[in-house]
Amino acid sequence: MAKRLIFQTTLAGALILLAGCAVRPVNPPIAQADPNKGYRFETRQAEVKDKDALVILAFSGGGTRAAAFSYGVLEYLRRTEIVTPKGRGRLLDQVDVITGVSGGSFTALAYGLYGDKLFDDYEQRFLKRDVQGAIVSRSLNPGNWARLSSRAWGRSELASELYDEVLFHGATFGDLNRGKGPLILASATDISSGSRVVFQQGMFDVLCSDLEAIPLSRAAAASSAVPVVLSPVTLNNYGGNCNQAQPPWVKRFIDTDNPPRPAARAIRSLKSLGDFGDSKARPYIHLVDGGVSDNVGMRGVLDALEVLEAMQEAGVPTQLDSAKRIVVFIVNSLSVPPTKWDESESPPGSVEILLKSSGVPIDRNSFEAVELLRDMAARWKTMRQIRQSAAVGNDPALAAITRGPNAEIYAVDVSFSALKDKSELDYLNQQPTSFVLPDQAVDRLRAAAGTIISESPEFKRLLKDVGGTVSGAPPANIQLVKSQP
Repeated sequence: MAKRLIFQTTLAGALILLAGCAVRPVNPPIAQADPNKGYRFETRQAEVKDKDALVILAFSGGGTRAAAFSYGVLEYLRRTEIVTPKGRGRLLDQVDVITGVSGGSFTALAYGLYGDKLFDDYEQRFLKRDVQGAIVSRSLNPGNWARLSSRAWGRSELASELYDEVLFHGATFGDLNRGKGPLILASATDISSGSRVVFQQGMFDVLCSDLEAIPLSRAAAASSAVPVVLSPVTLNNYGGNCNQAQPPWVKRFIDTDNPPRPAARAIRSLKSLGDFGDSKARPYIHLVDGGVSDNVGMRGVLDALEVLEAMQEAGVPTQLDSAKRIVVFIVNSLSVPPTKWDESESPPGSVEILLKSSGVPIDRNSFEAVELLRDMAARWKTMRQIRQSAAVGNDPALAAITRGPNAEIYAVDVSFSALKDKSELDYLNQQPTSFVLPDQAVDRLRAAAGTIISESPEFKRLLKDVGGTVSGAPPANIQLVKSQP
């Protein structure tokens, strides 16, 4: 009995000691913020292929369902050539920015890292792997219990290790910055304030931290850290110690009681960044799933376009002044499985209600984001028409009060609801938000993405306006077409 007690005491002590050795990855500080360096929109302009157009892909959340659906979009754009009077080229090569939330962030980050090499083995390495089962297995492994018992190390750190092993292999945002691909903007949610936290150096300047040292796997873990299921991802905040200053145009809009209306929401987001700059009050930032604040990855896009509109109305030059077309593919893998609750007198159980109540607001916000972009497109078009009329009628006063972007917005809605095949729509709507799906579901999600784009009225309008035609588009059945290395 005494020996058994000694053994148990020794084992407990060893576990406590090991728990103390669990070290959370710490994002490093910077001594001086430099707006001309780091992984951000401004510094990536050198990689922009066409100054006349801005092409954005917004990848929503939704676990493997979202990762596979967004991958299908990349496959379609890769195999589709646009032939215009300027020449011909792949649609994929025209993409400038990809936003990613939760499941969509994996595809976005992986494409930013690997480019065309992603199409060699992404299916096997991630989409058709039981990622969820692997995380559960590692959580149940006694060898990880000591680390999991540490306050500084949780299930998201365990998941991050897995993501790094199977997909990212030690790559950081520094590797993305050295690449030639589009700007990748993965986002998470600050659990304290509900604010979006985007993994780009502008945000990390506020934290006085070096984004280039952050592993991509950790950004993916933060973006997909579903509350309760996975632990928050914690960042150290050094804000206020690196002489970080907002650009002059920001102060012009913020230092007023009546900010320009087109950018009012965006300016509110900019003001909220000030809370992150006080490291004394908030030495740590805890991040959870990006879908909590923006499940379709569109909030940042809308903010940027609203600021662009306000700046051009104010006569402030921007890097997008030359853009004639802004094309946004809203890749929304939102599924709405039907319920039979209303057929029974008995109400649904507590767990079912909890899941539904947390999902409905996210779903509604996703819908609103798409509609806001369409409203913006309509407003810009109306203002352009007024300016054109003013020019014809030689009315400079009218032209002056209707200043704004001359770009045409194309909002290409790539969502399940756009499918004409109702049986396929029903099938995709049944796919759960998890990180494991049957191989058949992965393939059908990829195929559906291409089908929806090819049949999109807005995509067809884009082709007509640029005088382009499509060649090399894949057939609907993706299993008949294999990606070429």
